[in-house]
Amino acid sequence: MIKKILENWALKLLSLVFAVVLWFFVMGEQKLELQYSVPLELKNVPAGLMVANEVPSQVDVRISGPRTLLNNVRPSDISIAVDLRDLQPGLTSFKRLEERLNIPSALKVTRVSPSFVDIKLERVKDKAVPVQVVLAGELAEGFEIVNVKTSPQRVTVSGAESEIKNVTEVLTEPIDLNGVKESFSLIAPLDYRGRYTALKGQQTVEVQVEVKGPPPTIETEPKTDQTEIKN
Repeated sequence: MIKKILENWALKLLSLVFAVVLWFFVMGEQKLELQYSVPLELKNVPAGLMVANEVPSQVDVRISGPRTLLNNVRPSDISIAVDLRDLQPGLTSFKRLEERLNIPSALKVTRVSPSFVDIKLERVKDKAVPVQVVLAGELAEGFEIVNVKTSPQRVTVSGAESEIKNVTEVLTEPIDLNGVKESFSLIAPLDYRGRYTALKGQQTVEVQVEVKGPPPTIETEPKTDQTEIKN
């Protein structure tokens, strides 16, 4: 039995090695499918325009292909780029996002979600609006506010044309007045949260609050009764 096994051992060993190599090759070329979260990049936004709608920052992608090739693909190497060059204001739909993936041609995209994106471009506008001071709390009893002013009195908001036309003022963060008995000034942060607009430059203002106290009390001497004595 052993003699038969050892016959042509070199040829048998070579066959075994060949079979193992072939197995690894076949296994290595098996199809594999993986899912990635791919960043969505918006390139070349035209000057004077901005994106004024919600656009997903990532796209879910399933990619299939040979195991050996797919295993060499790093998630950080995959992206989808949408070129906005030369677009005009308005809504543009970009379909078949899988064709924008930067992957080897031997790989196949089996699923993309979402499969398209809508990009709305609007003109960027600036608008100067007044600052409105927000006061909270109550002064000490008998005291009242005479005047409130800010420096600067107006600030600039910049952003999407459709939104900025509805901006009429910018508020400060609330200023606490509880127990205050005298005039004061402070630097107050501006509280502005636009969706597609933002403050341009100025983030704080100086607020001056003039406070007046109650009128002083005039004390009078008590009157004494004088009785005239007659002789």
